Amino acid sequence: MTPNRREFIKYTGMTGIGMLSGSFGELLTNPAIVQNSLSMQEPFQKNQLGGYGPWAKSLFLDDLPELSFRKEEFTDIEAWKNAGIKKTKERMGYLGLEGKPKITVHRQSKFDGLICEEISYQLPYGNPTRAVILKPENTKGKLPAVLGLHCHGGNKYLGLEKIAKTGNDVSDYVQQHQDTYYEGKAWANELAKRGYVVMVHDTFTFGSRRVMLEDVPEERRMGIFDFDMSKKENIDAYNRWASDHEHIMAKSLFSAGISWPAVYLAEDQVALDILASREDVDKERLGCAGLSGGGLRTVMLGGLDPRISCAISVGFMTTWVDLLLNKSHTHTWMIYIPLLPRELDFPEIFALRAPKPTLVLNDMEDNLFTLEEMKKADGILSGIFQKAGASDRYKCSFYPGPHKFDQAMQEEAFIWFDRWIKKG
Repeated sequence: MTPNRREFIKYTGMTGIGMLSGSFGELLTNPAIVQNSLSMQEPFQKNQLGGYGPWAKSLFLDDLPELSFRKEEFTDIEAWKNAGIKKTKERMGYLGLEGKPKITVHRQSKFDGLICEEISYQLPYGNPTRAVILKPENTKGKLPAVLGLHCHGGNKYLGLEKIAKTGNDVSDYVQQHQDTYYEGKAWANELAKRGYVVMVHDTFTFGSRRVMLEDVPEERRMGIFDFDMSKKENIDAYNRWASDHEHIMAKSLFSAGISWPAVYLAEDQVALDILASREDVDKERLGCAGLSGGGLRTVMLGGLDPRISCAISVGFMTTWVDLLLNKSHTHTWMIYIPLLPRELDFPEIFALRAPKPTLVLNDMEDNLFTLEEMKKADGILSGIFQKAGASDRYKCSFYPGPHKFDQAMQEEAFIWFDRWIKKG
């Protein structure tokens, strides 16, 4: 038991004795008594759990996690990474889908200087996964490759269309999403033009992989019976339903002995298998990147799969403390790995890829995180890379504005890929 926890138990125990000796009615009605009993020897900071926040933080988050590389006893980076990856996979309920699925090529076309290949493949569960592979025309040999990980964006009807396109016939609905989060760009296309093979796939519960309302009992459909998704109002209704359904999916996955991050990782690794096995791809120069939910997937895939040579997480880096006290209400259920905060802070999952090149891009007015904890996460990652002797391979930048991956941020990301996996 840590000293902080011992002091907390001692303090609250004494407070409890004092409570018994006073008026129970006064305890319930006097805010000063309640606040004093929960302040735990430090000024009480309002948080989303109220008086329970400081107690929950004191359990495991006041000290360095058990497997933190910041601890003095960890000096061997490879041994630490092996232990950290093993523990993270154990906590998330790692799936590990074996074997590359059969790929169906639906269409090949040329658009805006790119060869566009639209494919699908069947995983052991759910509907077939749609994907698109983009590469420059008139290229020869093996190219560096990047797995583009699409965002959440409160839109599960869309998947890969959020960041990739194969023609100019983009719906207003898709264009609005790209305008909001990507300054009007399909960034996967922009990266491919620079000399990369870029693959984007629909992930679990998005796009072609979404939960179909027809497959759900009528009493769980929130009154939706029109499944014609050519109507924008039906798409909006589906997205509202899908948002409400997230807690059901997460709790059901926990009941199955797995977690949402485990499913994400498994599906992203299959996509990486497909990308790495292509004859036009140099499997020694693989990267991944994404905004928001794609940034979360980058943390998991980049941290836990050693094939990723270069990883860029955009708009998704903070600490478990931030999620505990301030921001879990702004987030999806797709983040959480039960019990892992005891062993690793959130940035340390991404740090499991050290000393490989790693970039984090943050927005200073991002309402999904507090700026203070984003900066603490940067300090954690920076310290680990420094200890690993790889300070030059980690960078974090802060941009003005809200949650986004705008063109200035895209340019920094592309230059980072150029530096580390295009030029070698």
